[in-house]
Amino acid sequence: MLTQIYEVSRPEEARSISQIGIDHIGILVGKEEFPRELPLQTAAEIAAAVRAPSKISALFLTADISLIEEWARKLQPAILHLGAAPELLGPHDVATLKRNLPDMLLMRSIPVVSEASIEIARSYEGIADFLLPDSHRESDRQIGALGITHDWAISRRIVEAVRTPVILAGGLGPDNVADAIRAVRPAGVDSKTKTDRDGSHQKDLERVRRFQEAAWAATVGVVLPKDRRRRSEIGNLCVPHR
Repeated sequence: MLTQIYEVSRPEEARSISQIGIDHIGILVGKEEFPRELPLQTAAEIAAAVRAPSKISALFLTADISLIEEWARKLQPAILHLGAAPELLGPHDVATLKRNLPDMLLMRSIPVVSEASIEIARSYEGIADFLLPDSHRESDRQIGALGITHDWAISRRIVEAVRTPVILAGGLGPDNVADAIRAVRPAGVDSKTKTDRDGSHQKDLERVRRFQEAAWAATVGVVLPKDRRRRSEIGNLCVPHR
């Protein structure tokens, strides 16, 4: 079970979270188009603090693919995570980034609002390396970071409909991640808001640790759909730490 933590904002957080054993350490990057976006230099300092085998995931909420490509080339994250709303950034745009950045894994956020989300997920088959179903307000230009869960039945159907590994997001924390894993059976789980310190966007390391432990404990005895195939695919996606 892959574990992923957002938004890491300081090098010391990144170092501690990688020591806990989190697989993907997420940094929100951008030119202050959205709240809490970090400039390139700060993101690079955080990335340098991560210790293998943890990998950096750089999240861009912008739909400006020229900016995404430019900054991704400079930052060189293991995973490029695209979080713009689907009407602003479509499969063709993601395919262009994949073609131009062939050494990076691409993760695409999927807004879970209705059964239409399943078709959105399918549209990224063969393009994205990971799909991340997340909670969404239809008026938002970005997907996620709401701190609320969504209809897990839809996310379960996404898992069953695609070959691409799915990392479930949306209001997950130490107290509900086990239920989410049993309900959705994803390849991985993501947490942002529920592993923050109260009243802050800084990470609560004890909550991160409990999230990791709960996710791993819940995986014992759970047979994931297409389990052998997904494990093989995830194994093939492993890349050197950047």
